[in-house]
Amino acid sequence: MARPEILFPLFANAITLPGIGPKSAQALERLGIGKVVDLLFHIPHGLIDRRQRDSLVGIDPGEVVTVAVIIGQHRRGRSETQPYRVVVEGGGLLFEVVYFRAKADWIERLLPQGERRVISGKVEFFDGRLQMTHPELVLTEADAKTMAPFEPVYPLTQGLAQRQLRKAVTGALGKAPDMPEWLRKDMLEQKAWPSWTDALRQIHEPQGAQTLAPGAPARARLAYDELLSHQLALMLARASMQRGKGQGNAGDGELRKRAATAFGFPPTGAQAKALEQIEADMRSALRMLRLLQGDVGSGKTWVALMALLIAVEAGGQGALMAPTEILARQHAKGLEPLAEAAGVAITLLTGRDKGAARREKLAAIAEGGTGIVIGTHALFQSSVAFHDLRLAVIDEQHRFGVRQRMELTAKAPAGCDVLVMTATPIPRTLALAGYGDLDISVLDEKPPGRQPIETRLISTERYLDVVERLGQAIARGDRAYWVCPLVEESDRSAMIAAEDRFRDLQTRFGAAAALVHGQMPPDEKDAAMARFQSGEAQILVATTVIEVGVDVPEATIMVIEQAEMFGLAQLHQLRGRVGRGAGRSSCLLMFSPPLGATARARLEMMRETEDGFRIAEEDLRLRGAGDVLGTAQSGLPRFKIADLERDTGLMEAARDDARLVMHSDPTLRGERGKALKTLLYLMDRDASIQLLKIG
Repeated sequence: MARPEILFPLFANAITLPGIGPKSAQALERLGIGKVVDLLFHIPHGLIDRRQRDSLVGIDPGEVVTVAVIIGQHRRGRSETQPYRVVVEGGGLLFEVVYFRAKADWIERLLPQGERRVISGKVEFFDGRLQMTHPELVLTEADAKTMAPFEPVYPLTQGLAQRQLRKAVTGALGKAPDMPEWLRKDMLEQKAWPSWTDALRQIHEPQGAQTLAPGAPARARLAYDELLSHQLALMLARASMQRGKGQGNAGDGELRKRAATAFGFPPTGAQAKALEQIEADMRSALRMLRLLQGDVGSGKTWVALMALLIAVEAGGQGALMAPTEILARQHAKGLEPLAEAAGVAITLLTGRDKGAARREKLAAIAEGGTGIVIGTHALFQSSVAFHDLRLAVIDEQHRFGVRQRMELTAKAPAGCDVLVMTATPIPRTLALAGYGDLDISVLDEKPPGRQPIETRLISTERYLDVVERLGQAIARGDRAYWVCPLVEESDRSAMIAAEDRFRDLQTRFGAAAALVHGQMPPDEKDAAMARFQSGEAQILVATTVIEVGVDVPEATIMVIEQAEMFGLAQLHQLRGRVGRGAGRSSCLLMFSPPLGATARARLEMMRETEDGFRIAEEDLRLRGAGDVLGTAQSGLPRFKIADLERDTGLMEAARDDARLVMHSDPTLRGERGKALKTLLYLMDRDASIQLLKIG
């Protein structure tokens, strides 16, 4: 469906706006602004008070003031390098207007002696005298009457000026049409929210600091629009994936019984509950769309295997997609013995498979000779065809997008169930933002027998003490991870490089040290991991490539160097690589003093708790949604106006509103539905919108 004609002016290129040429258009692109509509949603982060002042007595240095003055004597500098000073009287004071490297005749025309002008700029004291250097505005009194009392201040980039951007925004506002109202009338009245067009005008033409405050009606309304369109897009994506002929996947439980017996440990209550929810979903004729969220070591992989075996019991196949080859191989190694006990063949498919070996694997998948396929992005390539894909399990979902999820499920013409997993506990607000199209199961228990991990903070100044104690542990037969932020030394950063640290530890411990990082050739990476897993190497120096999926129960020590450089979620994931066996484990967080307040709060939280859900909430509080979205949850959406940390209530309301819409008008053909369709095209924020076919 084409965009509604009413939106055509808003989707014109930003270069059509006044003040924007080819170079400034390139600068706008760096801000993510390509269309007129993007500029409307580029909201100011502050304002300048341009109201005229009657008095400057008691003014604070650094303030921006606007005052009517009488122009007095001009004082030229003795040379071009000396300032040109103009004495003015206004606001009850005599002070000077100062220019550097400006042409005298230009200043004389701008500030003619004996006349009145309104000037606006920052005042400061120099040698005890008040002065205004290079006023931002010099206006006649007639022109000053048309000046806005408050001037918005926008985020900029190189090649753009505030005045230029404000001019373009004014042009964009002129193109904003009166929209059909997509919000409920009762909500608008209850919240006292303006219309969409009025909200934009209030934001870009502020009448005071309160206009830009987070709870201001205009800003709240625009934030709600953004959240509502996103939630609606997620639910439409869910409906699109569930639409069409589904198939119930009911198994007799025999394969699961055999695998569970081989596993040897009973499931936790949380695992059993999650599996019960998954089994009910898979039995339904509607496609399952479920997120399995669990803390480190909570047993997500066991639940995933049982779900995959349901698909095989039902006569089909299951696929497990992981973001990295290390994680895919780890899954295959861990699941193969259990699948073998159940009599189910597993195939591992990665980008490394070539030639005859790859053709053999593809044939087994296409002919149904394998029940479970484990792989990386290679799984949704066009050359991969399944015999009968019934379930797609996507691990570390936040590293994949909606499009990739749909590309994998498209391998099942009859429709397949989808289970996505994340090992990074997600605060509720972020879960609603990124996974609003999914039902959620939570694993909040750890299997019995898991040992607590002792976490300690230690300065990098005590590096030699740490190495000495590591040597004692190695002598006892222990195994340890040593994690560094970078692969190799950089002139741009003081962060310790993994290769540099490896060379030092190799000098001290010889062949007991191994190195693994993402830039190594796959064969070398596998060889290093194999040496560590077998115990031939007892120290694995690594980057965050081991953050998820690596499972070596014998490893009991985790050293994280320059831990203050990592986010809380990442630290929690890294710590979770130990404490997976029967032995007591420890985690050393090495930091470079002095620590800032935020960094210290992060490390203290790590020492205080192992609860990933509590850590995730603290991470959101300390860093804010923007930083969290940019790292641990990089697959979650970024909003231009809404703030996920602050706007929790709006998010909840938007989700409830979107649910009501989908329940009453699933194809958006009603009066409000048509208006909401305009909102979806207008916001155009989520990739899933691009994939929808809304009739």
